[in-house]
Amino acid sequence: MKWEMLLCEKRKRGHNSEHTGTDPRDEFQKDYHRIIGSASFRRLQDKTQVFPLDTSDFVRTRLTHSLETSSLAKSLGEMIFKYIIIKGRDTEVTEEVKSKICSVLECAGLIHDIGNPPFGHFGEDLIRDWFIKNLPQKEYDGIKITERLTEQMQNDFYHFEGNAHALRLLTKLHFLVDENGMNLTYTLLNTIIKYPVPSTGINKKSGNIKDKKMGYFYAEKDIFDEITAATGAVDCRHPLAFILEAADDIAYKTGDIEDAVKKGFISYQKLLGELRGDSYRGRCADSGEYEEYDRAVKKLETCYGDDIKNGVSSPEKNAVQRWVIHVQGVLLKCAAFGFTRYYKEIMDGSFSKELLAVSHGNALAYALSDIAYRYVFTSEAIYRPEVSAAMIFEFLLDKFVSAAINYGDKTKMSPLDSRMTAFISENYKKAYERFSEGKDENEKLYLRLLLVTDTICGMTDSYARRLYRELNGIE
Repeated sequence: MKWEMLLCEKRKRGHNSEHTGTDPRDEFQKDYHRIIGSASFRRLQDKTQVFPLDTSDFVRTRLTHSLETSSLAKSLGEMIFKYIIIKGRDTEVTEEVKSKICSVLECAGLIHDIGNPPFGHFGEDLIRDWFIKNLPQKEYDGIKITERLTEQMQNDFYHFEGNAHALRLLTKLHFLVDENGMNLTYTLLNTIIKYPVPSTGINKKSGNIKDKKMGYFYAEKDIFDEITAATGAVDCRHPLAFILEAADDIAYKTGDIEDAVKKGFISYQKLLGELRGDSYRGRCADSGEYEEYDRAVKKLETCYGDDIKNGVSSPEKNAVQRWVIHVQGVLLKCAAFGFTRYYKEIMDGSFSKELLAVSHGNALAYALSDIAYRYVFTSEAIYRPEVSAAMIFEFLLDKFVSAAINYGDKTKMSPLDSRMTAFISENYKKAYERFSEGKDENEKLYLRLLLVTDTICGMTDSYARRLYRELNGIE
């Protein structure tokens, strides 16, 4: 792969790559302004990162997480490509190329979670589980829906992913001017496709990270093929997807720990005790990784000692907050090392791991994830709102799917079904009408079911709960 193609400035609908005196921005800088001015981006402020329906103004939402990921991705790109330029690793990488790469990564961080449903990753689980349980029981015109849909169409729902929905939202559903969605550059769209395989191509045992999940729906196969053909990243990840993934991992692994301490899920002393444990140190592959891990743990102790000496209010929480910033720097350095070390393999499409996994930050990154999982994600305080979310999703999916199956045929829709369609965005309905044109009845049915996931994913946490309560007559 070559950067000349990888930084393709093409959009679905026209562009002018020539800078003018009145608008000196390149195409990727224009993407940034399209994103931050969009309603889809603003809605991230009321979507769960870790703590569903939390009223605290401290913990992270999808919006604050996305802003952090954007900042870290841009910094990581700067670190990596500055090194590549200085060391002469790739003569194609110039200062102008580096600048464009950093712009793409900054934008990619902002939109990497834009397709996620309410209530965090648990929302994705709920959508998948509902379709696995209920779709085989549904009929359309007396025929089982599963007999009408192809294997890939069915698997799009059974393996539903917010990442795949992001591509759909950005290319079709976010109506700005026409049916081309936000009409972002193909390079940016390719960067957010972490898993360039369809729902029928998932293979968690392949050993290649790109096969772990699905990256696009059957409905977006044509635009996916067009994007990857334009950038040259065919049958592999775009190189910048590895950097985006690392930035995302660093943002949530460190952010989850900081939020967990602030919310009282784990104390400073307990965190330090966990990090000192042999189970995490034992994961270090060599002395270099061990030393990196040990330095990070000692830094936490140093931060606390300094705060005690300086008489800081809440020294435990303050120490963790300062430490998190330090760890972010450590992990950025490690991810940059992973990318530059495996640059050739990344550029020829054969690299198959996460960047942190092939660096001295692997054990530290694992420790942060595991501690957050055990102390936060499996706690009763998280389970309670998640159970509430499950009830909301069950109700909304039941009602919307029933309405969507016969949508467009008033003779088959019940009065309740007709009223449920009033809660579907007019933009989404227009997208359905536009993209179902000329399709056979089975594919139209598939697109109507996607209309349901479009609707659910377009909701914020608060709106989903409010709609559920209103439709159930709950004050």
